[in-house]
Amino acid sequence: MTSISFEFFPPKSIEAEEKLWRSVERLEPLAPDFVSVTYGAGGSTRDRTHACVRRLIDETGLQPAAHLTCVAASRAEVDGVVESYAEAGISHIVALRGDMPDMGGFEPHAEGYEGSVELVQAISARGGFDITVSAYPEKHPESCSLEDDIDLLKSKIDAGATRAITQFVFDTPVHLRFRDAVAAAGISIPIIPGIMPTTNFAGARRMAAACGTAVPDWLSAAYEGLDDDLETRQHIAASIATNQCRTLINEGFEYLHFYTLNQADLTFAVCRILGLGGNRQESDVG
Repeated sequence: MTSISFEFFPPKSIEAEEKLWRSVERLEPLAPDFVSVTYGAGGSTRDRTHACVRRLIDETGLQPAAHLTCVAASRAEVDGVVESYAEAGISHIVALRGDMPDMGGFEPHAEGYEGSVELVQAISARGGFDITVSAYPEKHPESCSLEDDIDLLKSKIDAGATRAITQFVFDTPVHLRFRDAVAAAGISIPIIPGIMPTTNFAGARRMAAACGTAVPDWLSAAYEGLDDDLETRQHIAASIATNQCRTLINEGFEYLHFYTLNQADLTFAVCRILGLGGNRQESDVG
């Protein structure tokens, strides 16, 4: 059976907070393996991330995974966040190098961790956490090659990572080629495809440009001329995401991670169409 997980980001306003928790409430019955909460560039959402995962623990039956980066922070500051997560009852960290506040090239803090490998090593040495890391099927924008990215992933695994979630990909064969490449490199931890179901194609295109994700011509054509036609975009988005997930499941992927953008309806529909997830009460009884 395919396992699922969802990603949320901490809200910036009262209205956004209400929207987030409506989404959480709607998706909770799908009984995901975990839900992750992002950590803004330069640690800019640290307090809001912590508050969000704390509420998930206190008010839901979901298992939260808190993001953590090493940007613009000393080792002592990062270690302090790890301890605060542990005190809050969090046992799963998504450990990332992170983006600079100005989104420029990465520069380690003078007293900080040099990157994701050192961060994973520190969390692993501390103990008590399941550690998830990132992977880039289309190569990280700052990387010289996909091979270098795979070598970095292997180093993060050697440091203590137990699973990897990929950047979102629109061209499904890219996921398949990446799966084969990491397997050929001897990597055996779960590599979880990142899925981006969204009706906001213009926004998705901007995010894709920032992270190096290719936008296939067929996808652009599907949304052409539909800027003012939300209903049609909703149907197209549900169809595309469902087909992508179905292909991945048929190819043997046992995990899928949904970037929800704090919007539940589309992700919920895709999961229901494919029979993913289930009722938490039934799951608990079983």
